Amino acid sequence: MSTSADPVYHQSSIDHDSLRLHPQEARDIVDAIPQSIAVLTPDGMPLYGNRSLLEYTGLTIDEVMSPSFRARTFHPDDVARLQEERRDQLARGVPFELEQRARRHDGQYRWFLVQYNPVRDHQGRTVRWYATGTDIDDRKRAEERTRNENLALREDIDRDSMFEEIVGSSKSLRQVLAQVAKVAPTDATVLIFGETGTGKELIARAIHKRSRRANRAFIRVNCAAIPPSLIASELFGHEKGAFTGAVQRRLGRFEAADQGTILLDEIGDLPAETQIALLRVLQEREIERVGSSYPIPVDVRVIVATNKDLDAATASGTFRADLYYRLNVVPIRVPPLRERLDDLPVLAEYLVERYARRAGKTLTSIQQHTMTLLQAYDWPGNVRELQNVIERAVVLADGATFSVDESWLGATRRGVSAHAAEKASIENALRETAGRIAGPKGAATKLGIPRQTLDSRIRALGIDKLKFKPRD
Repeated sequence: MSTSADPVYHQSSIDHDSLRLHPQEARDIVDAIPQSIAVLTPDGMPLYGNRSLLEYTGLTIDEVMSPSFRARTFHPDDVARLQEERRDQLARGVPFELEQRARRHDGQYRWFLVQYNPVRDHQGRTVRWYATGTDIDDRKRAEERTRNENLALREDIDRDSMFEEIVGSSKSLRQVLAQVAKVAPTDATVLIFGETGTGKELIARAIHKRSRRANRAFIRVNCAAIPPSLIASELFGHEKGAFTGAVQRRLGRFEAADQGTILLDEIGDLPAETQIALLRVLQEREIERVGSSYPIPVDVRVIVATNKDLDAATASGTFRADLYYRLNVVPIRVPPLRERLDDLPVLAEYLVERYARRAGKTLTSIQQHTMTLLQAYDWPGNVRELQNVIERAVVLADGATFSVDESWLGATRRGVSAHAAEKASIENALRETAGRIAGPKGAATKLGIPRQTLDSRIRALGIDKLKFKPRD
């Protein structure tokens, strides 16, 4: 029934007469069993421990037989928690079992299923107890990890995701997806950077879904949303009593993500002391819970994301240079929406369909003027702002045609006059470059914007670029 040589307890098949008549022979048999076994008095005091028990605990036989055996062997929380139940069960004299943590010779605690079975004399009186230990630590960790995964899944479902898939085919987005395809099968640490609302988490999820860890947990932690005093506990867990309010032991997000992927969002907001701990995790692949000095190995793919300039933060000393080098193994820049305006029509259509379906409406087309407005706007909030604008327009829509109120697009910042000024600026650049767009002497270089962005603006503003080319 047991699969480990570590301690915990099970009913023995040793013949009781043999134990009484040939005690040394009986002890040899018990010592040969690859499970930790303790022989107890009727009231639960230790009389003997087999070889597996001694090897696991590192105790001598005299120490096993001492009254302090339980206090020295089992986790103090479990001793206190189970004291009354154990006493009552021993008094009843029928088999029972308890789950508790036993201290290994190196100081690490592991969970065991301790099974107590009575030995009775011919009159039915309990004369001994056999306590057999089975290591269930892996099972307990898996159960707790599953609970954490389920919690993370519920949080993920409750949080309105940006959109289900990455939508678009612009050159800048294709470059990002090519990087995702290359890095996903590896375990390399990835640094995703870009403006707020560009979809950094979506890129992280795409990496996870295409990795060998896809069927395990994806755990996201927003480093900026957790108080600095609690972030170490959130990431690495804590032991009971590690700080005020720590009323029980808790697994951290790294343990919850074991064999999966963890996304540390807003990594630039990580406190200095936690930066040191994270560096140790990346180097040693192990964590220490707050209030504990025992390392716990973890197998986690680390992805970090930020909208901050980590180069500048490193130069100013607010972010550790050695941690930055560890994180910046594979950098991926997510372009802002203004650099991928070619994606805007298909992205808008996708979001309109999504929110219309959610609202129970049927919208069959997008007003041409609305599409022009969407492509002419600079989207400081990126895809997240686009999502909010489209959702609001869908909710307020009356007919079958989708349209957006121009005032929602920050008309005070970028009204009709701003469009006219931009159109004039682009036309002047085309006139000076004889209609050339790309290249070092092209209009895009002159205006200081990517060529694909200029192409999108020309289409959105209705500019005829051919009229600026020289005629034969």
